[in-house]
Amino acid sequence: MLDDATEAIRRVQQAAINAQRADRERLEAQHGQVWDTNQLADDFDVIGFGAPLVVVVRKQDRVTGSLYFQHMPRFYFGFEPDVRNG
Repeated sequence: MLDDATEAIRRVQQAAINAQRADRERLEAQHGQVWDTNQLADDFDVIGFGAPLVVVVRKQDRVTGSLYFQHMPRFYFGFEPDVRNG
């Protein structure tokens, strides 16, 4: 099994996100567009994940990027295109 150099920071981020769970309106105010699970499937193909992040390909333009997510309620937010797209 390979070492994951991002695991420690992801665990910290995941704990922080889930300790401050937010409703959709608060997440939208902080991060802009927010997706629930069904909306995520409509707009993105998920190609990988390591909580609290999912790696996605946006269907409309095939741009690869990442989103954060919180567990309960499950919302995805903060889309960031991969710098290698441009």
